[in-house]
Amino acid sequence: MKRICLFPGTFDPVTLGHVDIINRALPLFDKIIVGIGLNAAKEPMFSPEQRKSWIHEIYKDEPKVEGAIYEGLTVDFCKKINAGFILRGIRYVSDFEYEKTIADANRTLDRSIETIFLTGEPKYTSVASTIVRDIIRNGGDASHFLPEAVIKTLKK
Repeated sequence: MKRICLFPGTFDPVTLGHVDIINRALPLFDKIIVGIGLNAAKEPMFSPEQRKSWIHEIYKDEPKVEGAIYEGLTVDFCKKINAGFILRGIRYVSDFEYEKTIADANRTLDRSIETIFLTGEPKYTSVASTIVRDIIRNGGDASHFLPEAVIKTLKK
């Protein structure tokens, strides 16, 4: 049976922190689906299609990674794509507390899906999409936090 993993998030935009987590998870799974979740409570800066396009561009030479757009409960999407794992990145202790609460809720909804936490590399600890969006909105240089595919789009 294939080890399929969902890495859910908004990825608005995709950052080097996201790429770090995906790259380090590659040896653990047969397939990683980067799930771009649609969240009515959030007002994204970039379209879901643009975010999916970045995933495709960044991982064009890695067949184990693909992007997908989904709406609704993460565990329901896991069932749809046959994912037995949810991948989450942790930067700080506060991230863990929040993520554990979500993992516990997901486990209550479906005990067959396991959440895996990877801690980010220290050099990416300060990389958060919220901060990156603020830098972009205010005309700053966010390239220190972004993969080349995202930087190219922003320069257009």
